[in-house]
Amino acid sequence: MLELYGSSSCPYTTEVREQLEWDKREYVEYDVDGDADARARLHRLTPVAAVPTLVENGAVVAIGSQGRSCAIGSASRPS
Repeated sequence: MLELYGSSSCPYTTEVREQLEWDKREYVEYDVDGDADARARLHRLTPVAAVPTLVENGAVVAIGSQGRSCAIGSASRPS
C-alpha cells in the first residue's frame, strides 16, 4: 500500500499527487494539517517533519518532490 502524507497548502504535495495520478498508482492520502492521527503516524515513521512524504508498505520511500518540501506546521512555506 502506498500512502501520501501531505498538506493542502504545500505545492509539492500537489506535484507528487499529480505524478501518482499520471502514473496510475493507487494511494491513500493524508493531510497532516487537518488530521492529528496522520501527523502522529508520520512523526513515528520519520524524524523529518516535512511533506510530501511517501510511505510504501510501512517504510518511507521519499520525502519531498525534486529536493523540495514543506515543513510541517508551516506547510505554506516551502523549503
